[in-house]
Amino acid sequence: MFSCASIVFRKFLDTGRNFPCAIEYYKYKHRNMRKGMCLMATFTIRGKNIEITPSLREYVEKRVGKVTKYFEKVGEITVLLTVSKGRHIVEVTVPIQGGIVLRGEEATMDMYTSIDLVVEKLERQIHKQKTKLARRFRGGGFKAEVIEEREKDHPVDKRDESAEYPVVKTKRFVVKPMDVQEAIMQMNLLNHNFFVFRDSETEEVNVVYRRTDGNYGLIESGN
Repeated sequence: MFSCASIVFRKFLDTGRNFPCAIEYYKYKHRNMRKGMCLMATFTIRGKNIEITPSLREYVEKRVGKVTKYFEKVGEITVLLTVSKGRHIVEVTVPIQGGIVLRGEEATMDMYTSIDLVVEKLERQIHKQKTKLARRFRGGGFKAEVIEEREKDHPVDKRDESAEYPVVKTKRFVVKPMDVQEAIMQMNLLNHNFFVFRDSETEEVNVVYRRTDGNYGLIESGN
């Protein structure tokens, strides 16, 4: 019998809060039952205002690991679990070969429910984009047959699946140099949900955006 092993390394950071901010790095092998092989996926799990217990870590590993069955290779999967004002928020980012990134976020009153819902969202995104993904990875890397088998028992909405994405409007603007705080102020003055700017120190083009929890996020460009 082909077995799959897990390797775990944990690191806890002292944040000065009532709850420890736990960051866990661990690797596990997800078995591909069709080929009798294991796909190695590296996870980074971070907890904010919540302790990453062994049972919670195992549940994340089992549920989020399902998305690896659609691809031959994935990068380091990051999972952020946050408890804020009674809301249990799960953010998952899955880098796929070729620079493609899969991301999902869900929030409910229960962490396990949020994990289930974000996995369902990620799988729906993959199914909806299967034609474009197959075209993008025509040389291999995307397992379209896995989706076809699943859709026999779980039909999905296939509207506009193979159609080109319509671009209905194009805007041109000058990307001005400024710091993050000024960019956020400008975004709020414009009443936008995001704002593109050039960092005055690094000269890189970055994006600030408004998060669903009311805070702000920063997307930095990199090599």
